[in-house]
Amino acid sequence: MTRTTQSALETRLREIVWSCSWMRSALEAARDVAAPDWLIGAGAIRRLVWDRLHGVAEPPLPDDVDLVFFDRASLRPEREDEVRSALVALAPHIPWDIKNQAAVHLWYPSVFGIEVEPLTSAEDAVATWPETATAVAVRLMTGGELRIVAPLGLDDLFGLIWRRNPRRVTVAEYRRRLEKKFNSERWPEVTVADERPVS
Repeated sequence: MTRTTQSALETRLREIVWSCSWMRSALEAARDVAAPDWLIGAGAIRRLVWDRLHGVAEPPLPDDVDLVFFDRASLRPEREDEVRSALVALAPHIPWDIKNQAAVHLWYPSVFGIEVEPLTSAEDAVATWPETATAVAVRLMTGGELRIVAPLGLDDLFGLIWRRNPRRVTVAEYRRRLEKKFNSERWPEVTVADERPVS
């Protein structure tokens, strides 16, 4: 992808994100709470963009809005609860899903059966998210600028491609997520990059 193309996709993403009322509300609340190194992304961004690319003028609020932050100084689950409570106080209508990415390596083996190295930042975490089109996040800066974090680029998000990010997600988990989260009737123009489990 050329720098010009990437810049154009970033501009389009900013337009889509900022024109969505619930996303704007979530970003403003997150900016005010200001958890360390916070980002909103993953499925919330993918659903918003894919709904818009399929002609949905006002995409509905998703089942959860993923907000991640990175606080190595406090890895206790209570830290996530503190951030969630502060966000709910400002935007109670948003279905917040909060994760401290500095603590992921502590619970990942029990959930996914794989030992992983500690992450180094919220941006490092985004680079591990399950699909390339979900490895995208945004942050509303204090000056009003929307910062985009897309370590795997924006091609698959805007190209409507569901593709596994191989950094941490196994083929089996990828296929489980595909079955659970992909809706071909909602997004008929999406192309799925199929991966067969290793026998």
